[in-house]
This record gives sequence, structure tokens and C-alpha cells, in this order.
Amino acid sequence: MAQSPAVSTADPKDPGAGKLRAGTVLAALGVVFGDIGTSPLYTMREAFGHAGGLVLDEPHVLGVLSLVFWSLTLIVAIKYVVLIMRADNKGEGGVLALAALALGSGGARGDARKFVVLTLAMIGVGLFYGDAIITPAISVLSAVEGLQTLDARLEAYVVPIAVAILLALFMIQRQGTAMVGRLFGPIMLVWFSVLVVLGLVQIVQHPSVLRAVDPTWAIHFLHEEGLHAFVAMGAVVLCVTGAEALYADMGHFGRGAIRMSWFGAVMPALVINYFGQGALILNQPEAIVSPFYHMVPDWGLVPLILLATLATIVASQAVISGVFSLTSQAVRLGYLPRMAMRHTSEHEIGQVYIPRINWLLAVGVLALVLAFENSSGLAAAYGIAVTSAMGIDAILAGLVAIWLWRWSRLTSVLVFGSLLCLDAAYIIANSLKIPAGGWMPLLLAAVVYLMLRTWVRGRRVLATLRTAHAMSIDLFIRSVTSSSRCQRVAGTAVVLCSDLTVVPNTLLHNLKHNHVLHEQVVLLTVRTDDVPRVPLHQGVEARKLSDGFWTVVVRFGFMDRPDIPAALRVAAQAGLTVDPSRASYFLGRETLVPSTRDYLGPFEERLFISMSATATDPTAYFELPPDRVIEVGTQIEV
Repeated sequence: MAQSPAVSTADPKDPGAGKLRAGTVLAALGVVFGDIGTSPLYTMREAFGHAGGLVLDEPHVLGVLSLVFWSLTLIVAIKYVVLIMRADNKGEGGVLALAALALGSGGARGDARKFVVLTLAMIGVGLFYGDAIITPAISVLSAVEGLQTLDARLEAYVVPIAVAILLALFMIQRQGTAMVGRLFGPIMLVWFSVLVVLGLVQIVQHPSVLRAVDPTWAIHFLHEEGLHAFVAMGAVVLCVTGAEALYADMGHFGRGAIRMSWFGAVMPALVINYFGQGALILNQPEAIVSPFYHMVPDWGLVPLILLATLATIVASQAVISGVFSLTSQAVRLGYLPRMAMRHTSEHEIGQVYIPRINWLLAVGVLALVLAFENSSGLAAAYGIAVTSAMGIDAILAGLVAIWLWRWSRLTSVLVFGSLLCLDAAYIIANSLKIPAGGWMPLLLAAVVYLMLRTWVRGRRVLATLRTAHAMSIDLFIRSVTSSSRCQRVAGTAVVLCSDLTVVPNTLLHNLKHNHVLHEQVVLLTVRTDDVPRVPLHQGVEARKLSDGFWTVVVRFGFMDRPDIPAALRVAAQAGLTVDPSRASYFLGRETLVPSTRDYLGPFEERLFISMSATATDPTAYFELPPDRVIEVGTQIEV
């Protein structure tokens, strides 16, 4: 993976840095905050009814409310919205962008530091996937379960309705985040407005719940209740699920729009609604079975169920968009095989649709709905992955603060170390859920991490094998120019390769079998920098080696669409005469077979070969004209 010499967080093209438009803020409200915005559906219910088994009196209710308020304040508002969102890689967010900043800062010198950062990044990606597969299932189920409050006989229809809703959601993903944001933004605006109204109605009847903003209620609750409070923390953390998706979605709308939406609408609405639920529980303890739906009179239940269902569809969209962004970065940075991607906006770099990931997520989410059948069962599996991912974000952000922002070690440790301690408390609390289903997202995270690690290691082994017995390019040029047996034919051959110092096997095999060489040979390599975008006129370097031989280095950002013909047109400015539509493009079609040598472990070997077979055809990936591509097959033992 190529490293850029420096990475700046003050890019004038940062989508979060300009004048904010109301439409952008509204769209951000619709895409980014769906997950965390629908947490009032189940958080208080789980904290009292299922997770903690707490007495429904004032000390306990105010203690839980205080934990909720300060978790939203410290973890989401301060840690993510104020601090970590400063660590944008030229507008892009997420754990990979955070790791790229750390690697590109100059502080990650030495193999040990790079290994730690890359390992944390890969674990973080795995944990995010583990969280992403649960969020749509629990969100939609929790909303549709409102039908049971309306009539217990409707319970049999909950799962079929949830499956139909989720299937429809995954089917519209190809339309792109911009369309979804325009559609869902107004819905979420109504949703947060309703949260405020419902909460205020209850708070007026029991205004003493406002005392929960005093953190001493949370401290007293934790001190007095011990294990019960610890168990309740495993449910309270549900109020902050979505913070990691919030950061990963930053490339869609920019940090400015996200910050304005959070402080101007989302956080006030969440706090007011949670406090309203607390007031309701104190007035009507029996409402704990579903405190959110009991906040409305009977006549308002059906409209609220419909609105909640729409809002949970948005919640699912938030995490799906985050998965697309993270997967796109992983492919560009070389953590995953090439995949077919479709950028759905000409203006926002983070808006991308990945069909393979979309349908894999769909299968996983639908399987969870059918297996667990209710949101309470899924709540037991929820939380451990997202809290662990948040802990990794805190560590990487601390490293960025020291290496890039030039904070002192003491300041970084005090700030991010304190936030990491809070994450650790929630991780430990959620570890109690592992036997009850928490193992599932951890298992998925482990599988994703294994795939990322195997792909990175396999690519390194493959690069080593390609160059082990290769001829140097200088020796090759001297031999073919002095040989009378090598016939030169008209035209330009563009040979894609990974190392410009040695002759690609593709070129050698073509010369060996056909005994001809084009009048102009261009050895071209593509490198991905740790920045989202590289302007094409700055990312192309062409150098003439000798008569008829050129090397071209093309640098793309990890959110760029690799377009080789466009890069060749830019290379013409350096004197390279080539018509991309008439050139011949030579690609290596490598068949990987198991080796008797210990390059990779037996399982890693088979996994890497299987993953390689799924990689998207480089012709389409690099925007090459299909009728000008020549593939030369080779067999490599890994």
C-alpha cells in the first residue's frame, strides 16, 4: 500500500468545510442518524425490563437516565462529533481513514508501529461489519413489534413484515445515497420532532427527571447497584450505537452538516425523549414493557408505529451506507479483492453502491431476523462489536493526535485515554452478553479480520514470487535492442505491472511465444495513496527509459475510480505519444495453485486462492477498452 508523504486535515475541498446547504443537512439527517436516532425504541426497555431487572423507583430511573445522558455527551458529542471527526482524511471518515491518517502522518515509523496500526484497522473493519449485520435486523423488528402493543394477535405478522421491509430496503440501494437521503431526510425530521413532543409531554408531568443531568446520579447508581448496574450498562450502551456509522458516513455529507444536525436536532431530541420515557416509567411502572409506545394515547399508536417503521428503515440505511464506504476504502487500499462498484454521485466522493456487499448483507440480516424473531433476543447480541470498534477508534485517534496534530503525549493520553476507559467499561459490561448471542458479531468480525489479513499477506507473497527470478528492465532493454531475432511491430503496448524495476511476466511470455515487440512499450503501474482523491494531472508520472520504452506511474486516491485511458491522455503532457483507444493493453491472468512451500498456512493458502478468484475483472475495474485487451495466462504456486 503506497503511503503519501503527508496528509492534511485542512483540505479546502473538504465537504465539511464550506458553506452548508439546508438540503445537505437534511439529507445527512436522513442517512447518518437513523441508527442512533431509533435507539429510544428499545434502550430503556432493555435497561430495566430485560438486562438489569432494576426496581422502578426514582434513584434507579434517574441513575439510568444520567448514564444515558452522559454516554451521549461523552461518547457521541465529545469523542466523535467534536474530536474524532477532526480526523477526516480529506473529507473521508471511518476506521480505515483514521488508520491512513496515522500511517501517513510520519509517526508510524518502523514495521512494529505500522503492524499495530494495520492490525487495529483490520480488527476495526471486522467489528464494524459485525455491528452492521445486526443493526437493520434489530431496528426494523423493534419498530414492527409495536403491532403487538396494538393487538397481541398481530405477533405472528411481525417477522414476515420485517423481512419484507428489509428486502425492499436492500433492493433500492442501487439508487444511491443521495436519493435515499432526499427521501429519508424529511422522514427523520418528522421523527425527531415527534421524539421531542412525546418527551416534553411526559417531562411536564414529572419534571424532576431533569435532575438526571447531574452525573452524581449515575455515579451513585453504579456504586450502589454493583452487578445490576453493570448489567444495565450493557443495555444503556444501546443509546450510542450508531456513533461509528456516523463517523464512517462522514464522506457522504461532510463533518459540518453532521455536526449541525447532531447539535441542532438529534441530541436534543434524544435527550428529551429518554427523559420523557423516564418520567413515564416513574408515573406508570407497568409501561416498562414498551415505554416508547406507551408514551402515546391509543389513537396515536398506529401512526407512531408507521413512523417508527420508516425511521428504522433509515437506521438500517445509515449502517449500510457506512459499510459501502468502508468496503470501498478497503478495496482501494488493498485490504480486499477488487469488486464492482458504482459511484452514485458526481459531487460526493463517499457515495458508492457495491452490489456484492449489498446482497451479502441482505442475506445475513434476513437470516438473523428469521433466527431470533424478536428484538430482545437480538439485543443480547448487540453492543459488544460496536463498543469494541469504538475502543479501537479511541486508540487510533490518540495516535493521530500525537503524530499528526502534534498533541503532547500527556494531553492525548488524558483525553483519549479517559474516553478509552469509558469504552472499556462498556466492553466489559457487554462481554456478559457473549454466551447469550454476543458471540455472533464477534465471530463475524473474526471472519472478516481473517479475510483482510489473508488478503494482505497473500498479496505480499505474490509480489515477492513475481519478482523472485525476474529480469531487470535495463538488461531486458539492452538485450532486445541488440537482438536481431526480436521483430518490432507498429503500435503501443501498455503492460500493467506492479514493479517497474523488473520485466513483467506478461511481456516476457508474449515475446517468448510471438517473437515480436511493439514499437512503443509502456510499463504502467497503479498505486493507491492514503488520501481519498488525487487530481489526475498530479497523479501521473511518465518517464522515457530509451527509444520506444516508457514507464508510467499512476496514483489514485482510495475513493477515486481508476481510469487508465484517462491517465494515459494526461501522460501525453510528458511527451508520451499514445492514443488510449488504439493501444494494446497486456494483462496477466494468473492461476494460483497450492504450493509445497510454507509461504502461507494451508488454510490461508486456500482462502487466498478463493478470494483471488472472486476479484473483479481488471478490464472493467481499470476502465480499459475490452476490444484492446490481451490477457496472458501464467500459473503461480502460493
